[in-house]
Amino acid sequence: MSLGARILLGLIAGFCAGALIAGSPGSIFAQVLFAVEPLGGLWLSALRMTVLPLVFALLVTGVGTVRQNASGGRIAARSMGWFVLLLCASALAGAIMTPFLLHLFPVDPGAAAALRAGARQTVTAITPAPPFRDWLLGLISPNPFDAAAKGQVLQIVIFALLFGFATARIATELREALLRFFQGVVEVMLVIVRWVLWVAPLGVFALAAELGRQGGFAAAGALGHYLAIVCWAGLFVGLACLPLVRFGAGIPLLRFARAVLPVQVLAFSTRSSLACLSAMIDVAKTDLRLPPQVTAVTLPMAVSLFRLTSPIVNLSVVLFVAHVHGVQIGLAQVLAGVGVAVITNFAIVGLPSQITFFTTTVPISYAMGVPTDILPLLLAIEVIPDLFRTVGNVTADLAVTVLVARGVGDAPVIDAAAP
Repeated sequence: MSLGARILLGLIAGFCAGALIAGSPGSIFAQVLFAVEPLGGLWLSALRMTVLPLVFALLVTGVGTVRQNASGGRIAARSMGWFVLLLCASALAGAIMTPFLLHLFPVDPGAAAALRAGARQTVTAITPAPPFRDWLLGLISPNPFDAAAKGQVLQIVIFALLFGFATARIATELREALLRFFQGVVEVMLVIVRWVLWVAPLGVFALAAELGRQGGFAAAGALGHYLAIVCWAGLFVGLACLPLVRFGAGIPLLRFARAVLPVQVLAFSTRSSLACLSAMIDVAKTDLRLPPQVTAVTLPMAVSLFRLTSPIVNLSVVLFVAHVHGVQIGLAQVLAGVGVAVITNFAIVGLPSQITFFTTTVPISYAMGVPTDILPLLLAIEVIPDLFRTVGNVTADLAVTVLVARGVGDAPVIDAAAP
């Protein structure tokens, strides 16, 4: 059984156990669950412990990867330009679309209250957002260690970016040694995260049992609402790529949709963009007839650096949690969330979905002042949205390859009229 399936099973078992014993608090089963309940808090703290050092080290090494990939010529530079532009558009779409959908279809107050009842953190513990001017002045922290201790993730992200770019200005041997050190930090943190995730079914069981005991089966409605929101966000990315290809590169919609369908089916079954790379190269060559020099550069870069569903889905996750808790999101918080959502996308190269979920959503939550207490429960059902994430990502990978090929002057002209 895969890790995602075991975590999901732990969520269902814990939730049902907690809901069933809610009416018999004095039973032996209630006492057992009461004894197990602290394990959820310990597991959650262990997972949070790795977030800041992992994000910092990933960003420092990720900036070096981006610089290396972007220095491969005109096609690579054009690819990076499209990556950044579309990732920003994805983040903005999430910041606009998700609040609109939650306004049209709000979470049932009873279901939201049930979900909050099992939470381990209250909204009163969240510091209100400062005025925009104060927020802008506070982007650069005079003491990065103090910012890290206070969980000011946006300041840490900015410092990590400056640190990463500054490594390009030092001697080669020092730069290589420094990057090796941070790569070692990344590997160590990932080992710890894998240890923590190995016991995730037990941790999620404990958290879900408390949720079921406090909120009962009514909380399941809020989780279903969440799935609808984030799965739609992933599906939206795939649909948005169709007009982008049609009007940006002149490829007929039906032709592109027919070409990408086998890759989407493979992505839905494997939940891995990397596993779909060879299939995407074959489709780009035979069905879309893209220039081989573009395909050879852009598609590997896209699989490594470009996950178009990441900003929109991760912002949807955080905004859903804010909606459940009744947290009001201001302009400064939206800008912070958009920026962190785009930047952290480049820091999750090759990481499993269970790790990237926390590595991306927790920094966004910190930057926007949103509680993180519900995130472990949402991690337990991430296996379902991850299907739509992967399908949207591979569709976007092929779409951006088409756009890059269209703009390369010395490349063969794409035969848009071909059947």
